[in-house]
Amino acid sequence: MSAAIAAEPRPHGDLLERLRQGIAAEPGGVLEEIARREGASYREVLDALPDGQAIAKPGSAFEEVWATLAEWPGEITFIVHTGDGVFETRGRVPPGKAGRGFFNIHGETPIGGHIRADRCAAIYFVDRPFFGRRSCSVQFVNQEGEAMFKIFVGRDAARELDARQVSLFEAATRSGEP
Repeated sequence: MSAAIAAEPRPHGDLLERLRQGIAAEPGGVLEEIARREGASYREVLDALPDGQAIAKPGSAFEEVWATLAEWPGEITFIVHTGDGVFETRGRVPPGKAGRGFFNIHGETPIGGHIRADRCAAIYFVDRPFFGRRSCSVQFVNQEGEAMFKIFVGRDAARELDARQVSLFEAATRSGEP
């Protein structure tokens, strides 16, 4: 189900209908483009996805979700999507820990840096088509309702989803646990 965290604003009325129409017109399209076109936040678009495509967890689960992702086998694709570009890096999710106001990530992977985890309002597990193929991702959304970054289930040389990661992704969405 497309679920929002309790007490958080969800799109309603005319905006919700416009978002649903935009998603229906481009079921595998870029959600940031729908948000831009409709004057909505990215989070409002996630909340308007059809049932089952986006399951939200509170941002307070950041460290627990991150620790789980760091245990996934194989490489993921780490994406930062801004109005000025889409930046992708492939690698393992490194372990991290809080310190000096950041969640710090470092390891034997190209993914590293410092995240303001305290600004994470929600974490969405998104399972939807993207340009005709199934796509599974864990998306971190900030307090303004915009994407901080996204972690996509990896793909093999044939562009098929990593079955081990899909199994762990699906388990997280069924269990209610991160």
